[in-house]
Amino acid sequence: MDKFSQLLNWFDDKTSVLVSLSGGVDSALVAYAAFQKLGKRSFAVTADYKTLSKEELDSSKQITDEIGIQHLIINYNELENENFVKNDNNRCFYCRDELSVKLVETAKQLQLDVIVDGTHTDDLGDYRPGIDALRKNGIKSPLLDVELSKDEIRTICKKIGLTVYNRPANSCLASRIPWGQRVTAERLARIEMGETIIKQLTGFQLIRVRDLDGIAKIEIESNNIPVLYEKNYLEQIINKLQMIGFTSVKIDPNGYKSGNLNIIYEK
Repeated sequence: MDKFSQLLNWFDDKTSVLVSLSGGVDSALVAYAAFQKLGKRSFAVTADYKTLSKEELDSSKQITDEIGIQHLIINYNELENENFVKNDNNRCFYCRDELSVKLVETAKQLQLDVIVDGTHTDDLGDYRPGIDALRKNGIKSPLLDVELSKDEIRTICKKIGLTVYNRPANSCLASRIPWGQRVTAERLARIEMGETIIKQLTGFQLIRVRDLDGIAKIEIESNNIPVLYEKNYLEQIINKLQMIGFTSVKIDPNGYKSGNLNIIYEK
């Protein structure tokens, strides 16, 4: 039996399900499978907790439109959670713990029995305290249970026609701020604006603007770094990012790598 069939079968003994939908490819596949098996007894829920980018929120709406699954956006403000705002190395735990509580509350209101997310096998290779928070609150991960990797997820999503199949991985905007530096609305706003500016200017899709006490450290795919210089993008980027509040701008010569802020930067 192929893994997609195993994923569909995962829902066989479920009567109803809430899918935590982030706007990325992983939870999109879970939402698709849930809807295929359970139809109107499945519900996608996206949390707009003020550190989710507008791009991710818009993606979640597009995904649910394509699938046909019911979609609810819940709103709360993570910046009111001091444990999250202080930004120590358990920030992701506090984020996912609060999210899980909200999802449990929503599932009860909607009378849904099971809550699932898009955690997959590749997520286990990095420091992810948020996964512990999800488990603590009873959130299930069908992609993990059927041992699906990121590449396999993308392949399946392409085959079933989900346009999100090649969307670059993303994470909450707070992940651009090193541990030990407080998360503020001002910093989140300039990070999101900075990434939008660079995407619109260059056409690059995988971009991180790390906010290192006001210094913008830009990470892009390493093969795109020469393009910044060849097409004279860099000067424009520096000028525009300084206009929105960054004190200076530098390019990470090593390019983007997932988990780059699982350390405290020392400058």
